[in-house]
Amino acid sequence: MSQAQEALAVRLPETAFCRVDPSSIKALTFDMQGSLLDFYTTIVDAGTRLTESRGIQVDWTDVLNRWRKAYRDQLDGILAGAIPWKSTDGIYRSTLDELLGQVDWGSVLSPADRDELSAAWSTLKPWPDTRPGLLQLHQRFKLSTLSNGSMSSIISIVKTHDLPFDCVLTAELVDSSKPDPRVYALAQQSLGVRADQILMVACHKYDLAAAKKFGFKVAFIPRPLEFGPLAQADVGTEAYFDVMAPSLIELADLLVANSPDDSRIG
Repeated sequence: MSQAQEALAVRLPETAFCRVDPSSIKALTFDMQGSLLDFYTTIVDAGTRLTESRGIQVDWTDVLNRWRKAYRDQLDGILAGAIPWKSTDGIYRSTLDELLGQVDWGSVLSPADRDELSAAWSTLKPWPDTRPGLLQLHQRFKLSTLSNGSMSSIISIVKTHDLPFDCVLTAELVDSSKPDPRVYALAQQSLGVRADQILMVACHKYDLAAAKKFGFKVAFIPRPLEFGPLAQADVGTEAYFDVMAPSLIELADLLVANSPDDSRIG
């Protein structure tokens, strides 16, 4: 068993439950980065390949952790109105420049190298259960992304990996980011159903808490390896969860098996 598999076996909760009538759900919205997409492996692999090709030995787990923190800090500044709005692509690129300005090897990387590293966020790979789970859920429900990622990056990922979404929505469409209520309102308006007929699926509790406050039902999919095999992801159960399942496939088993054939609306 690999180190990643051992970490998954030890830290993945066994709890699965559904406290909502699946027939009352008309659409599912999904967080993408972390929840359906393995950003850790994608970015660490891409960064390692590039820096090693330049003769640089770097701990990309540490680089990614600092990059993600800088991204989140800038995103929070935008939400607070302290920084003008920019897309997540712009945030990743500018925070990468800031990060590389703090390390001695940063000057070795050219603007083209930096563009390549930043563009890796548009190539994120799905978790192994993502596509099979979506295919099963798509039999009964409308499916939409609801990501903080840019429209161009999410469209590229959905197309590359043939993910069965009926709709691609990102916070970029309202010049904001989750947990801004306008993002959840965008999903409700675009899908044409009541808030309580939407199930938000994510591994991030701040996202689910905001969706729940807006009126959505919420489903938690723990991703214990989101930040790598040595990190500690928050995978505990919360009282406000309507659904919880260890994987997207098991979420589909909970919802589809208990839904009538005509629950999917088109």
